[in-house]
Amino acid sequence: MKSSTIRLVVILAALCIVGITITQIYWVRRAFDLKEAEFERSVNTALYNVAQQIFEINKTPSPTNNPVKQLSTNYFVVIVNGEIKPSLLEFLLRNEFERRNIVADFEYGVYDCSSERMVYGDYVPLQTAKEKITNKKLPQWANAGYYFGVQFPNRAGHITNQMGIWSFSSVVLLLVIVFFAYTLFVILKQKRLSEIQKDFINNMTHEFKTPIATIAVSTEVLKDPQIASQPERLLNYATIIEKENLRLKQQVERVLQMARLDKEDIGLRKEKIDVHNVIQESIRHAALPLQEKAGRVAFEFQATEHEMEADKLHLTNVFNNLIDNAIKYCKTIPQISIRTTNHEHGLVVEVQDNGIGIGPENQKRVFQKFYRVPTGNVHDVKGFGLGLSYVKTVVEAHKGGISVRSELGRGSSFRIYLPLA
Repeated sequence: MKSSTIRLVVILAALCIVGITITQIYWVRRAFDLKEAEFERSVNTALYNVAQQIFEINKTPSPTNNPVKQLSTNYFVVIVNGEIKPSLLEFLLRNEFERRNIVADFEYGVYDCSSERMVYGDYVPLQTAKEKITNKKLPQWANAGYYFGVQFPNRAGHITNQMGIWSFSSVVLLLVIVFFAYTLFVILKQKRLSEIQKDFINNMTHEFKTPIATIAVSTEVLKDPQIASQPERLLNYATIIEKENLRLKQQVERVLQMARLDKEDIGLRKEKIDVHNVIQESIRHAALPLQEKAGRVAFEFQATEHEMEADKLHLTNVFNNLIDNAIKYCKTIPQISIRTTNHEHGLVVEVQDNGIGIGPENQKRVFQKFYRVPTGNVHDVKGFGLGLSYVKTVVEAHKGGISVRSELGRGSSFRIYLPLA
């Protein structure tokens, strides 16, 4: 699928999700407002009936105006024309609220005109098993008459509990968004893997075409009957074929090696080795390419403990890869520095170079398989993007870790930690 198509699909899907989310929020808000209005009507009706019952008990006339006043979203006061006992008030309130399916916790208090103070009633937990709250005063109302106040501290939670279907639909929508985000992540990841695979195939084709073409030219020369009389020339072309064949073999082994690592079949064959000797062996292995570029390797072995149980072959390949990269990715004369130290019961090996460096946006990805730092249309450095991925896999198989510090144009420094125990 083309990048433009994927981008269009993602944008349209995101717009649909945003539209559905906005619609859901709108209707949930509308539903909440309706439930809120219904709750307030039910409370007003219940308190009005309580007031009428109090008027009858006290044998006082009912006022012409509505005795119920709503002072805030969760606080109501009811004007009465006489004294009332808190226990009786609680009984009446419970009955009226239960009749109208109002199961929200509430607090009530009675204002006594004779003492001119709010006499606190009690906290009534209808919905939860919450303990009663004592020593708490309800807010007073600027009215000199007798009245009682009712407050719902958990009003919003009560209304939300009444919106069952809307809560369920919101959870479903949230799950849809999560699955959409996960699907989008998978699509983009597969697209990136597809691009990496394509680059790998192109690189592999290029790596294989060069030695194959060289071998083909050499074999054509060897077919000439007159070359038998030129032993030096014959030996030269035979050596070329041997080197190119070895190069092809090494490339195939790299690919097969990474395939085995994918199956977690690295198969470490541990033995007691001296890491300093392994590093020196890798330096000797890189002598020829270093000589061709007039480069040098400086090593500073400060570690006092440098023997460990490890796979010598894989560990040698680790240092071979790091030194090889330091040589390949240097546009000037390679200057490589290798230093060892001991740290936290382990061995630290730092390989520093003066190469082209790695940008911060690529440093987290250089250890990914097949990943190569983009260089535009310039492909002067050959490779499959397997080296650093192999290095990381081997180091982690030895229970160690690897990190990189780099700046563009100022080289790179790879730090490997290997536990000695």
